[in-house]
Amino acid sequence: MADASRDFFSSPLEQEETVATITVVVGDAPYGSQRFYTALRFSLVALHEEHKANLFLVEDGVFAAKAGQQPPEMPVGDAGMPNCEALISAAIQEGLTVKACRVCCLERGLKQEEIVSGVEIGSMLDLLNWVLESDKTLFF
Repeated sequence: MADASRDFFSSPLEQEETVATITVVVGDAPYGSQRFYTALRFSLVALHEEHKANLFLVEDGVFAAKAGQQPPEMPVGDAGMPNCEALISAAIQEGLTVKACRVCCLERGLKQEEIVSGVEIGSMLDLLNWVLESDKTLFF
């Protein structure tokens, strides 16, 4: 009992650091809401904290991995919409593993040659394996 209370009240620096594997699933279109952007930011923080992160794109989320994106400029100021293609490419460079659902891509007419370099086409079996191997799974 004393050990449990000591762990509860000890600071994070005193606790043993563990590396977690986190799988993030995104189903929303990249520019329809901020879910993809938030999921990507979360994944990058996980990588920065030296965890392993996977990103699986399903449903309209597969459009985040489409090459050749040109989001419009914001109506105010000179800032543009965040370019999901550029963000996902940078995240892959940081160590994020990204897969896009094959069936979702086919249903939306998204071909392999239209997918950002570094994004793999995956299956529900791939997602299942990631979920089983992960310490945590989040759906955005």
